Amino acid sequence: MTDTSFLVAGAAGIEPHLLVVEDDERLRGRLRRYLVEQGFVVTVAGSAAQARTQLASMQVDLIVLDVMLPGESGIELTRDLRSRLRTPILLLTARSETEARISGLEAGADDYVTKPFEPRELVLRIRGILRRASGRMAQDQVGPVRLGAFLFDPARCELRRGEERIHLTGTEANLLAALALHGGAVLSRDELTRLAQINGSERTVDVQVTRIRRKIEDDPRAPRYLLTVRGEGYVLRTDP
Repeated sequence: MTDTSFLVAGAAGIEPHLLVVEDDERLRGRLRRYLVEQGFVVTVAGSAAQARTQLASMQVDLIVLDVMLPGESGIELTRDLRSRLRTPILLLTARSETEARISGLEAGADDYVTKPFEPRELVLRIRGILRRASGRMAQDQVGPVRLGAFLFDPARCELRRGEERIHLTGTEANLLAALALHGGAVLSRDELTRLAQINGSERTVDVQVTRIRRKIEDDPRAPRYLLTVRGEGYVLRTDP
């Protein structure tokens, strides 16, 4: 089979470009056809070597990678690619390959789907990873913001006061990054739950906001930077 790229234009422009690396020719073909039908640009490869050849001549938005490949395994390829690329990687593993899934995540994979899987689940996982990757890219484009004596870097999710690094939990950092990324815009609790990938109810957002205020506000009861907009949500005001 000849490895081919398919270009699919949608109403919003060109869809994400996927590289599917699968040694089973039949499954590779089925995945290619289904993902093309879902509006993706798809390139396929049957081995790690072919994948390297494809990646040397093109950029892709996400790699769907089978763990059990002939020669170099998907885990080995993941580890090598992650040392050079930030491209998201979704692993395909058998249900019995628990150790492989753990090793793949440790090597830098973003997620995995176990075989056999529902094609719709695969698409949902792909779109979820792409949304998260898009959010990280957007964070990288926003410079540090000043909050009085504090400096918050959305790209690093790092809060500092002078030379001192202030500890933020993962949820606190994600929430503050979402607010900084949409600087000056009021975000609802529902939007913050989604953007910061918070597990829990909207009440969880309130709890996290309270914790952040204790770290960045002189008086958390009268905040100057992380403000409540009654009936709407929260907004982050920064210093010039």
